Amino acid sequence: MALAIRLSRGGRKARPFYRIVVADKRAPRDGRYIEKLGTYNPLLEDNNADRVQLVEDRIKYWLSQGAKPSERVAIFLGKAGLMDMPAQPVRPKKSEPGEKAKMLIADKEEKRKAAEEAAKLAEEEAKAAAEAAAAAPAEEAPAEEAAAEEEKAAE
Repeated sequence: MALAIRLSRGGRKARPFYRIVVADKRAPRDGRYIEKLGTYNPLLEDNNADRVQLVEDRIKYWLSQGAKPSERVAIFLGKAGLMDMPAQPVRPKKSEPGEKAKMLIADKEEKRKAAEEAAKLAEEEAKAAAEAAAAAPAEEAPAEEAAAEEEKAAE
């Protein structure tokens, strides 16, 4: 009989609580198990001592009998020092956004770039207008002086 040390879910909706059990590999996840070996409460903080509770001597016994821990339980056992810490695979595709999300991100990026370009153009136009305004009074001053001289001459 193939044995597995795995989690069996309990608790209510949106409030999970797990028992760490040894069970026949063919048994359903929350179904019949041979022995309860501990508990796991994911709602508690990571540094809380009651988050993972293990019955170490029974776990050692079942490991010696050939029970294989699940990936999550193997991490718990590795942290407790009951076995070597397993290699944790990186799963980048699992956390990758979907196609729709990628399209929304791309559209947002295009809009941001267009807004930056529009801001640069507006800034350049403002500089050009400021330069033109600065140059225009210098040109108008002689014209005003000429107009004032003409008025004096006309008197």
